[in-house]
Amino acid sequence: MILGLVSLFTDFGSQMVFPLIPLFLTGVIGAGASIVGIVEGVAETTASLLKVLSGYYSDRIKRRKPFILFGYSVSSIAKPFLAVAGSWLHVLSIRVVERIGKGLRNAPRDALVAESSSDSIRGRAYGFHRAMDGIGSIAGALSAYLLLPVLGYRKLFLLAAVPGILAVLIIFLLKEKGPSAGGGPRCRQPRPGLKSLPGNLRLFILVASIFALGHFGYAFLLLKTKNIGLTDNTAILFYAVFYIVYTLCVMPFGVISDRIGRKPVLLAGYSVFAMTSAGLVFVSESSSLLIFFVIYGLFYAMTDGVQRAYVVDLAPPGLKATALGAFHTAIGLVALPGGFIAGLIWDRVSPEGTFLYGLICSLASIILFIMVKEKNPPKISNRRSPGNEIN
Repeated sequence: MILGLVSLFTDFGSQMVFPLIPLFLTGVIGAGASIVGIVEGVAETTASLLKVLSGYYSDRIKRRKPFILFGYSVSSIAKPFLAVAGSWLHVLSIRVVERIGKGLRNAPRDALVAESSSDSIRGRAYGFHRAMDGIGSIAGALSAYLLLPVLGYRKLFLLAAVPGILAVLIIFLLKEKGPSAGGGPRCRQPRPGLKSLPGNLRLFILVASIFALGHFGYAFLLLKTKNIGLTDNTAILFYAVFYIVYTLCVMPFGVISDRIGRKPVLLAGYSVFAMTSAGLVFVSESSSLLIFFVIYGLFYAMTDGVQRAYVVDLAPPGLKATALGAFHTAIGLVALPGGFIAGLIWDRVSPEGTFLYGLICSLASIILFIMVKEKNPPKISNRRSPGNEIN
C-alpha cells in the first residue's frame, strides 16, 4: 500500500510534466520530432544502464529501501528545473537526471512488490501497484489540462515539485521485512547481466526488447494530435483518457494473468498494439484518434504490470531484482535507437511511416514470443498467506 501511494504522488507530479515535454519541445523551443525521439530515447537509455546494477546490488545487500528512497528523491528534485530550460539540450540533461532516479529505484521497488505478495496473486499485486500509479497519472494529466492555460508551461513545471516531495516523505514510512529470499547478505550472487539468467528468461527479454524498439510510446501519439490540427489542451485531455482506461484495466488484467498465465495476456497485448499501429496510419479525425488512445490504454494495461510479473516468474530464487534490472535495462537500451528511428521516420518520411515501423517490430516480437516456454499457470488459492499484503 505504501509503495502504491509513493507511485501515486510521484506520477501525479510526473504527469503534470511528461505529456507536456513533446509539446514544449516542438511548440515552445521549436524542436522537431526527431529531437523528441532523441530526448526520450537518451533519457530512457541512461536510466537503463543503472537498472541492472541497482537490481544486482539490491539482491547482494538484501536491501530495497535505500535504492527506492534515493531514486525517488533524485527524480523529484530534477523535474522542476524544466521551468528554466531554454533549449532542447537543457531539457535533455534534466530528463537524463530524472531518469537516473528511475534507474536506481525501479528494479528494487518491483522486487519488493514481488516479495510482498504470494505467487498466486503476483499479477494482482503488480496490477494494484500500477493502478495506483495510474490514478496519480490521471490526476497529473487532468491538472495539466486545467492549469496549463492559466499557468503556462514553466510555472506548471515548478508546481509539479509538490507531489514529488510528498512521495519522498511517504517512503520514510516504508518498512522492509528483513533479508529477501535467496540467502543471507554473504550469499554469493552471479554477476549482473543476462548470462546469470535462465535461457527462457533471456529469450523473453529479447522479445520484449524487439517490441520496445518499435514501441513509439505516448510521445508520438501526442504528436499525432498536433499532426491532425488539435490544440495542446486537447492533446492532454486525450492523454488523460488513455490513462483512465489503463488505470481501470491494469489490475483486472493482472488478475487474469494469475488465472490463465502471463503469456496469453502478453500476446494479446502485443497484438492490440500491432492493431493500434496499423490503425493510426489511417487516422485523420479527432474522434477516430480518441478511440485509438482508448485502445492504446488497453494495450498498456495488458503489458505493463504483467511483463514484470512474468520476469519474476521466470527468474531464479534470490535474483528477482537482478532479473528485473536486466529486463528494464534491455528494453531501456533500445529506447534511444527506437526513439531516434521513430522520430527520423516522422520527420523525413511521414508520421504514417512511424506507425508502420511500430507494426513491423510488434509482429516480429509476437512471432518470436511463441518460442518462449510458458511456465505452468499459477495455482489459484483462496487461502490468504502472511505474505499477501502489498506494501
